[in-house]
Amino acid sequence: MPGECRIHHVAIVVEDIDGALGFWTKALGLPLGRVEDVPDQESTVAFLPTDGGEIELVRPTSEDSGISRFLKKRGPGIHHICFEVDDLDARVLILREAGIRLIDPEPTTGSDGRRMIFVHPESTQGVLVELYETTRPETVIRLDRARTLPHRVLDRGRILAAGARALWCSLRNAQIKDD
Repeated sequence: MPGECRIHHVAIVVEDIDGALGFWTKALGLPLGRVEDVPDQESTVAFLPTDGGEIELVRPTSEDSGISRFLKKRGPGIHHICFEVDDLDARVLILREAGIRLIDPEPTTGSDGRRMIFVHPESTQGVLVELYETTRPETVIRLDRARTLPHRVLDRGRILAAGARALWCSLRNAQIKDD
């Protein structure tokens, strides 16, 4: 038997992350860890760490994504529960031997480097379950993203400042011409 399963996160589909954060951060007091675009899932996710896991508020970024279809069909609410496993391949083998239906035939690797597979709700009494294996590349990718964040913020600030200077100069020049 492979290692244990640990709850990694509970994903909640929302229409508006900022609106949802009011409850989760203000009323419950959970900290906002980060907000991240997840292109391979066509979503934006707010990560709220808890003691031993996370709440993920997931908003679709395209009209035809799975998250968007879920939201249109069921409305906001719990989308899936994710369990972190030590050996995803061994766990998938056990599921197949037990006749458990999987969404995809094989685990996939997300843009962040993590390996995952989803168990079809038909096999779990109506709950979409994700199995997730943390890999070294995921930690490296997250660290790299964290390292580049200050540079991205500075670059965007410089662009904004340059735009503001250009606007100010054009307004000033227009006023001088009028005088």
